[in-house]
Formats: sequence, C-alpha cells, structure tokens
Amino acid sequence: MLYATAGLLDVLIEFATDREPQQANVPLAATPAGELTGSDDRLADIDPATSVLTHFYLPDAGGAVSSVFGVDLGTPSGGAQARFVSHPTGPLAVTKEDDLAGAVLVAVPPWTAAEIRAFDRRGQAVELVGLDAEPPVETIE
Repeated sequence: MLYATAGLLDVLIEFATDREPQQANVPLAATPAGELTGSDDRLADIDPATSVLTHFYLPDAGGAVSSVFGVDLGTPSGGAQARFVSHPTGPLAVTKEDDLAGAVLVAVPPWTAAEIRAFDRRGQAVELVGLDAEPPVETIE
C-alpha cells in the first residue's frame, strides 16, 4: 500500500494536464505519517513512521546547471522516494522509458486524481490511498 496526500495527487494531475501532449516526469518525496495533520480518520490507523508522499520537486529546476555541470539541483540531496509520470497516449503502467524510483505513480487521460495508479519499481501494481492530510509547514530560519 502506498499513501499520498490528496493535495499532492491534485497537483500532479495539474502537471500532467499542463504538459500534454508531452509527458510529465516529477520527483516526489515523503513525510512520516506521524508528522501529518488533517481531518482524515485513517491517519490514526497508520503507523507514524509510514512514509506518505507529500512533496514534489519542480521537474525543470536547475536544468541549466545540470546540463553544464551534471549536478541535479531540482531534487534535494536526500533524493526522491518516488516519481510521477504521465502517459498522454497510454499505457496506464510503468514502461521501459520511465525513470524508475522506489514507487512510480502513473496517470493517463482523462486527467483525474482518482485515476492515478501506483506501481513498485518492478512495475507491479500497488494500492494507492489518497489522504486528506497536510505535511507540517516548513520555514527557513
């Protein structure tokens, strides 16, 4: 089972819609369930250490530096635990052309959050659960 916030799933669909007819390819990061707040009753049943996908990294951030120096500034040093890809012409599955991660979320038209599917790195389907929850507010001090 893979958990993601409903807000993240909605933003990923916006990425897919905006990128069409091109594919979207977005690195994702997680927050421990114990750090989330929200009205979703299912949060109480999830182990506090369970990772919940909560954040995305702009797919084109740092592209110029990466091209010249080979340094990826679009993804933090801790890396991304998952990836979202869209397939404007299908299939609703992981393909050999997709960038892989520990988990891959895939969307195809019609672009709706309810139609996003999750897969492990081997391409096996995994149940995706959208949670009405929010990660803690981050500040720079």
